[in-house]
Amino acid sequence: MENVTLRILADKLNLSVTTVSKALRDSYEISEPTKQKVRELATALHYTPNAYARSLRTGKSETIGVVLPEVADHFFALVINGIESVAKTAGYHVLIYLTHEDYNREKEILEYIRKGRIDGLLISVTKETTVADHITKFAPENIPVIFFDRMMEQVEVPKVVTNDFESCYQATQHLLDSGCKQINLCTISDNLIISKQRIAGYIKALQDNNIPAGKDNILFCREDDNSYTQIYNLLKSENRPDGIISLVDKLTLPVYIASEKLGLTIPGELKLVSYSNNPSAGILNPSLTTVSQPAFQIGQTAAKLLISSMGSKRNQVLNEVTVIPSNLVIRASSGQKTN
Repeated sequence: MENVTLRILADKLNLSVTTVSKALRDSYEISEPTKQKVRELATALHYTPNAYARSLRTGKSETIGVVLPEVADHFFALVINGIESVAKTAGYHVLIYLTHEDYNREKEILEYIRKGRIDGLLISVTKETTVADHITKFAPENIPVIFFDRMMEQVEVPKVVTNDFESCYQATQHLLDSGCKQINLCTISDNLIISKQRIAGYIKALQDNNIPAGKDNILFCREDDNSYTQIYNLLKSENRPDGIISLVDKLTLPVYIASEKLGLTIPGELKLVSYSNNPSAGILNPSLTTVSQPAFQIGQTAAKLLISSMGSKRNQVLNEVTVIPSNLVIRASSGQKTN
């Protein structure tokens, strides 16, 4: 099938290419009868605009880049849905790049997309990312950047996050109120700002209840392949906890499996809270008490800020931090009935 171009439409209608182009863009310079004729022919011949040619003319790709660790996590899947809902309405395409928690991969991706492939960037950094040189390179290119969830405080761009300190304080206090005497945290990183804030909230809750708090009660599961073994050994130890807060969803199932293997009942001998947006939380046995993060809203808000920052009001959102609260959903695993 012949590729229908503006030139073909113009020749068939005995009009200039400029007139046809303006008619398709609904320009005020073109009369309504002419616009109607152009639209009807374009529809009849199945004309579609050449996005590459348009980007050359406008200097815009009409594409948003999203860089994140993974999509298997329900949190990030919901964030993407939120981003897509805003981007589609605004006429932008979304390109998704996965770093798989690899800092070097993150650098490679950002170097690749910085060369004119996107109009703006939404990013949640890897657990290995401690420096931001590869991110600050976008500013001289006039490509706005927005952090969501995992952010870097030293980079002065807008950030969309949740209340990590307060939510972990609340989760810790909830387990204390449920009768726990020794609460451990399980996390994947001590580099991430969100991990540091959650750990700080946990420690503050213990201190406010006159309970000694320290890093000895924090289990860092940095390698996915070894997470189950670490959790199993923790629960098998003589000084095992009677409460666990999992700071990431992927560490929740290993707690259930290890507990079953060791004959520990949840919530009788071990109470559990997890940061999770997993829709199966309510049907696990026992059902899982969760810190439910506003993932979809985080994605929506980040996308709206990015699109706004790509317009003429870019400076008005510089270094703005938007905090959207999480919600503690109490179920059976923490030993208290849902309100």
